[in-house]
Amino acid sequence: MDRTTPPTYTAFVETRRLICGPLHEVAVVVLRAQQTQPETHALVLNDHTGQAVDLDLRGGEDAVAARYTVVAPPQPPKGRGRPKLGVVAREVTLLPEHWDWLAAQPGGASVALRKLVHDARRKGGAADRARQARDRAYKAMSTLAGDLPGFEEASRALFADDHERLMAQMVAWPHDVRTYVMQLAEPAPA
Repeated sequence: MDRTTPPTYTAFVETRRLICGPLHEVAVVVLRAQQTQPETHALVLNDHTGQAVDLDLRGGEDAVAARYTVVAPPQPPKGRGRPKLGVVAREVTLLPEHWDWLAAQPGGASVALRKLVHDARRKGGAADRARQARDRAYKAMSTLAGDLPGFEEASRALFADDHERLMAQMVAWPHDVRTYVMQLAEPAPA
């Protein structure tokens, strides 16, 4: 997920998917569900991280929606760097020999660091996305299915990147849980 795409959230009641969408919409639907069925407990998960999210459902629907509506952050004051290009000046701590090497590179330290970062992202991008997908799927799976039969073997299959074995271990799980875990286990596109 890039920085321009707002995160989405998925709410479950028991093992049934209730809604997926922006947090303010999910929070209102969860509030309605708890008002109509006070004995049920909804779980809300961040689709980008797989982590459970606690919601403050006090007040009416308008108050809950307002609490979780994302407002564009204020523009930071202009400072060092090239803000129009999104360049932000930050501190980097290196050993003297690292600084010497960077200073000797064509274009100086900033250009050399940007090239190093681009190369690392290009070379490790797919592996990083796969690791992030596995981690978010495991967090969600632990929350939703930690006490379901086959959880341990499903976890082993997930970490072995064996999606066929993972599906086989989850076959007895509720459909919405299986679908959600597999959705999160897919690496984000480049």
